[in-house]
Amino acid sequence: MNPLVAIHGFGQSIWLDYIRRNILQNGELQRLLTEDGVRGVTSNPAIFEKAIAGSDDYADDIRRFAQEGLSAEEIYARLAVADVQAACDLLRPLYDHPENGGDGYVSLEVSPNLIHDTEGTVAEGLHFWQAVNRPNVMIKVPATRAGLPAIRQLIAAGVNVNVTLIFSVERYRLVAEAYLAGLEDRVKAGGSIERLDSVASFFLSRIDVLIDPQLEKLAAAGGEQGQLAESLVGQVAIASAKQAYTVYQELFAGPRWEALRAQGAQPQRLLWASTGNKNPKYDNLKYVEALIGPNTVNTIPVETLDLYRTGGQPADRLAEPVAVDVLGSLPQLGLNLEALTDQLEQEGEQKFTEPFGKLLAVLEQKRQEALAESPAAN
Repeated sequence: MNPLVAIHGFGQSIWLDYIRRNILQNGELQRLLTEDGVRGVTSNPAIFEKAIAGSDDYADDIRRFAQEGLSAEEIYARLAVADVQAACDLLRPLYDHPENGGDGYVSLEVSPNLIHDTEGTVAEGLHFWQAVNRPNVMIKVPATRAGLPAIRQLIAAGVNVNVTLIFSVERYRLVAEAYLAGLEDRVKAGGSIERLDSVASFFLSRIDVLIDPQLEKLAAAGGEQGQLAESLVGQVAIASAKQAYTVYQELFAGPRWEALRAQGAQPQRLLWASTGNKNPKYDNLKYVEALIGPNTVNTIPVETLDLYRTGGQPADRLAEPVAVDVLGSLPQLGLNLEALTDQLEQEGEQKFTEPFGKLLAVLEQKRQEALAESPAAN
């Protein structure tokens, strides 16, 4: 059996971390759904920057929208919404089957310029929700301090939310609490919470990219601390994810959760993100193989998807214990995980803000060119 399809037998759903107009139109996404068992799609500003600025797929629409008087940011929103609508329609059969609970979704992120703006995030989240107008869209909201109340408000408004940019177990706990509180707010207001869904996207490879060099430096110094540091290299991301899963199991059990479940609530599944390997020393499937387990999602870039199709060995590994107390050992080495994950959040913001700015600059240039070509300009 195709290993990508087999993963679903262990309770994990594979979502594609990629979108571009040509795969929506040429049958490629449909093939991934049919043959590889892909069960969702995620996007972000960096993905759209590559799709829109790196191809001619959107040229006619950009010209038309420019001549209609739309700004660069308005043009981006129209292009992104159209792609997400098309992807939602392709995934709608998955969403419509109750046994596929939690799958069939396509995610669209609010502007990275709103990352510290709660009210702006809520407003744009509601705008995108209404503009896409599909029940199987998820609005992506960053798990910043400003994002947490926005998550709660959007859930209370009945909007599906994909919470992104989670790097720490502590922040994940706050995200899950925001989801639960949003469900409770909605119930109190008399709203339905059936078919209201959310995932919490926990980012992996970037954790090791930041922390491994510091551990390797300590390991090179030798001694007892060096030995401890060496045992932790390449382990922090996986250990963090497994600890987050333990928190998930605690929060989505007990009286508070059961009261919501009785109203039709679905648990907010953990989604493993940033699962493409960035370190040549590691197996390219490191962040896929180690975290297969029930009620989870792994969003995978195309390259990792291709690798897993040919070399994946799925098994239920999420519950396997970590050999060393990785997270508890970091303070002994003088490493403050909370400070490091705050740094990762800031870097994550930059990784989305910069390509988004570049995309808007490209669209502005194309907009000006289109206006210069229009009959009214001559």
